[in-house]
Amino acid sequence: MAFEITPKAERFIRMMLMSDGKPQSGFRLAVSPGGCSGLNSDITIVDAPEPGDAVLERNGMRLFLPAESRILLEGVTIDFTDTPAQTGLVFHDPKATGTCASH
Repeated sequence: MAFEITPKAERFIRMMLMSDGKPQSGFRLAVSPGGCSGLNSDITIVDAPEPGDAVLERNGMRLFLPAESRILLEGVTIDFTDTPAQTGLVFHDPKATGTCASH
């Protein structure tokens, strides 16, 4: 499973985990098709992975990824943005078709 997490996204994930305050907690990232980047996400901080989740350790962070997320994140760069229009994780997927229209 090959995907990248930018330093900004890593800081966001670390802040979420620190705000939970439990050392065993993990960042569960459930990704589904959709959105302008081709991916939508549902993030939660949980004590343990759900059945079927893969547990990844990245720079001391625990990431819990469901099966579909592992497939969809292949080759993706996970970034974080904080702008007036959007705050949160963004996914740069080279496989996305860029079908969103600018208004």
